[in-house]
Amino acid sequence: MDKIVRFDHVSQYNDYNNHETLHPLVSVVDFSNAGLRPPAHINLGFYTVFLKDVRCGDIRYGRHFYDYQEGTLVFLAPGQVIKIECNHGPYYQPQGHALVFHPDLLKGTSLGRHMNDYTFFSYDVHEALHLSERERQTVLDCFSKIDFELRHAIDKHSKTLIVTNIELFLNYCQRFYDRQFLTRDNEHKGILAQFEHLLNEYFLSDKPQTLGLPSVGYCAGQLNLSSNYFGDLIKKETGKSAQEYIQAKLIDVAKERIFDINKSVSEIAYELGFKYPQHFSRLFKQRVGHTPNEYRMFN
Repeated sequence: MDKIVRFDHVSQYNDYNNHETLHPLVSVVDFSNAGLRPPAHINLGFYTVFLKDVRCGDIRYGRHFYDYQEGTLVFLAPGQVIKIECNHGPYYQPQGHALVFHPDLLKGTSLGRHMNDYTFFSYDVHEALHLSERERQTVLDCFSKIDFELRHAIDKHSKTLIVTNIELFLNYCQRFYDRQFLTRDNEHKGILAQFEHLLNEYFLSDKPQTLGLPSVGYCAGQLNLSSNYFGDLIKKETGKSAQEYIQAKLIDVAKERIFDINKSVSEIAYELGFKYPQHFSRLFKQRVGHTPNEYRMFN
């Protein structure tokens, strides 16, 4: 197995890349000074965003390669372990830039309070952000502003300006992901159709009795997507959360089965994957406005 390289501190990562440490909790790393290095597993203890300028070592997370190319952003949350592989020799030369910032930098800030809103830090390996040339320049401008503040003499405004610029960068990334959802519209419509087919097949099988109600995580896994990317995609495509979409399908199936007078409401609830019939009745009334028995009587 390749060597595992662990970085708990930003300064350690800077040293690894022959980069000057200007702040203990944040850095904009230019890989042009980094030396050749062998394949390795890397464990990062801070938020990391790679801007990959050219193909310079393949990043693997789990069993999959990151879907990156020239001008692509890759997001890693603290604690993730990635593998850098070399396909053209025993060593590779990293190129491009990285923004790294420790969670401690965000303590007591607005960004720290809603960092979880940036769900792309939990996207899977093949869900990287592909940039246009104009978007790439915007990213480089953001990195430049952060680097400018890091090189400025530290004063009472430093932390606010650094964190504000990081937040601005992340907000741009949200905009760029919204654009990517739209420009990959055909691919995403295919996923929506697969999602619909998956739910249809699920409720026609005995999986509800053995696995219970289909979860967002289960559906995302079946479609080879991370839960966050899948949820964001479905929201963009349908205006509903993935959970709301699943519940709508569940109610649609339930409406059909309620007209089978040979089955009690409890039997139908168990068939659909509910452990407790009262939970089914409560959800049905919330979504339809009538209890299952009322719906059966009035329709």
